Order: sequence, then C-alpha cells, then structure tokens
Amino acid sequence: MLQTITLALVQSFAEFLPISSSAHLILVPRLFGWKDQGIAMDIALHIGTLFSVLIYFRKDIIAIIRGCFYLLRRHFDQPQARLALHLGIACVPVFAIGVFCHTYIEMYFRNPHLIAVTAIVFGVFLYWADRKGDSTKTVEQMGMKEAFWIGLAQVLALIPGVSRSGITMTAARALGINREDSARFSMLLSVPTIGAAGIFGILQILTDPVGENPPEMMIFWGMLIAFGMGVFAIGFLMKWLKHSSFAVFAVYRILLGIFLFYLF
Repeated sequence: MLQTITLALVQSFAEFLPISSSAHLILVPRLFGWKDQGIAMDIALHIGTLFSVLIYFRKDIIAIIRGCFYLLRRHFDQPQARLALHLGIACVPVFAIGVFCHTYIEMYFRNPHLIAVTAIVFGVFLYWADRKGDSTKTVEQMGMKEAFWIGLAQVLALIPGVSRSGITMTAARALGINREDSARFSMLLSVPTIGAAGIFGILQILTDPVGENPPEMMIFWGMLIAFGMGVFAIGFLMKWLKHSSFAVFAVYRILLGIFLFYLF
C-alpha cells in the first residue's frame, strides 16, 4: 500500500509540474528498493491524472467539445473552435512519431544518465524561455503556427526526463504566451496525450500481458489518489504562476539531474 500511495503522489505532481515524471518514477523505486509496479498500475495512475485535468478545466473541456461541433459546421471564427483546432494540431506530431518510435524509445532511452542529462538541459531551457518570453499573448490569441510548434516540442517528451508538461510550457513561453496560459494549454493538451497513452497501455495488456499486477483494490486506490492529488497539483501550479515564475522548477530539475548522476 505504501508503494501505491507513494507512486500515486509522485505521478500526480510530476505529471503536471514541469519536473519530469519519468525521472521521479525511476528514482523513487530505486530509493525504496521496490520492484516494478506493473503496467495496470501505470495505466490507473494515468487515468487518475486524466480525470484531474477534466475536472479542474471542466469549463475549457466543455468549450472544446462545443468547438468540435463548430468545426464540423465550419464556424472557424468561434473561439471554442480555434481552441479545439489548435489542440488538434498540437497532437499530430507526437501521435505520428510516438506510434513508430515508442517501442524503440522504451528499449534504448531509459538510461538513468540520459534522464539526468535531459532533466538538467531542459531545466536550463525552461529557465531561459521563461526569462526571455514575452507575457502578453493568451491561448485565445495564439495561432496555428504556435500550436504546431508546441506540438512539435511535445515530441521531445517521448525521451524520458524531458517532461511533457515542462517542454510544452517551455515552448509556449518561448513563443510569448503568458505563464498561466502556457500551463493551461499544456494541461489541456495532456487530455488527448494521456488518453492515448492509457488506450495504448490497455491494448498492450490485452494483446501481450507481461509480469504481475497488484490487486484490483490497490489499482483503484492508486487511481483515486492520483486523481485527488492531481487536482491539487494543478491548482497549486496555476496559483503559483499568478505571482511567480518557473525558475524554482528549473532549479529543481537541475538539482534532480545532478542527484541522478550521483545515485547512478
């Protein structure tokens, strides 16, 4: 139960804060000497965090659904339609490349030293983009070109240690989108991304079940904790960015990378 609670807490915070969930999910079992938690638990934790976004950004989610109907009716001038279109454009690169490269990355890119390097390097990029980026543009003012560049940056998150939320927020800040809206767009972009990862994991279990999974009750509690703490983590980040910068997360990433080099 301790492992379930700890992994759920780590997943919920590291998924949404720009600090790299993959680095933490490698670090935590190593520190406690735990065996792999199983793919079913991984899926449950991701589903929990998916529902966190759906609940916290429920107004945006409803607007996106409306936007999809506007797009079908070719009402491209509606703000909801533009938001739905931009999220769709941002999803294309990672879906296209992830389908072909996922297995290769899982086999060859989970080296702790590589994760340490990416944690540090992209921590520096986050700090640079946050300092350089203008803060005048909102999500509603972004165009298809900005959406595509953010989506292209998200492809880098397939490499462990980069951080999906971290790289998309970095790209958004570099493109001049303000801090709160950079985080908001990143969170909304996580819905199709996490959803696709969950579906892929379920298909993997059905077609090629590997290893043992924890009891169903443990999986349920893991999902529930990830959901509750995910809502808290999103709320914390959004409130933090009202008054502060990404600097503390950039510094944390650099220190985490250094610690990973020391540990491994």
